[in-house]
Amino acid sequence: MPQIKKYSPIFLALLFHVTGVLGILFTPYKDWFVYSTPIVLLTMFLLLSNTQIILSKEYFIFFIISFVIGMATEIIGVNTGLLFGDYQYGQVLGPKIYGVPVLIGLNWFIIVFCSGSLLTQVFDILRTKLNVNIATWTFSIFVVLGGAAIATCFDIILEPVAVKLNFWSWENGHIPLLNYICWFIISAVLLGIKMRLKIIRVNTFATSLLIIQALFFLMLNLFL
Repeated sequence: MPQIKKYSPIFLALLFHVTGVLGILFTPYKDWFVYSTPIVLLTMFLLLSNTQIILSKEYFIFFIISFVIGMATEIIGVNTGLLFGDYQYGQVLGPKIYGVPVLIGLNWFIIVFCSGSLLTQVFDILRTKLNVNIATWTFSIFVVLGGAAIATCFDIILEPVAVKLNFWSWENGHIPLLNYICWFIISAVLLGIKMRLKIIRVNTFATSLLIIQALFFLMLNLFL
């Protein structure tokens, strides 16, 4: 039973995303699957929270900070073009605040949290299984910069699919370099905050979720 409980969140995440790929690519119900994105995103957040070893106040503080910073930067971006570039959100992701879907704040939290968890898991493997001695400050830099790079790479994979599915659109159809620079900087800031809060570090489901989502968007990139 403990093993079933351990792997059931991963199974559910796989089920949602595999079904989504098949539904979008091979059925006449593409629009239904696309407009179900908010439900999927909320479900992944619940699974992520449920698999956190300890749901501490630090975890929820980081969620609130990530949500607020994510929403604030996106609102600035959408309404001024000073951050990310010139873009607008479509109707797929649900209700908006000043042109930005509320779920975007949640999305920032999930991507950044999972990216940091992946790097933390790599560090723990190096330390416990390979007996590599890594200083605390080195570990912090490793997670902040490496995690920000992973989050940015995730956005690179996500962007073409998001445009095709009308999550958002760019002026003249061009995704500017500024978008990725902002993604890296904002992700690094959030990961720095995460490290300061000292949230329970390893969440293996978070790593699995990031990989599953990346594969989901890669498949749609290839065949959509």
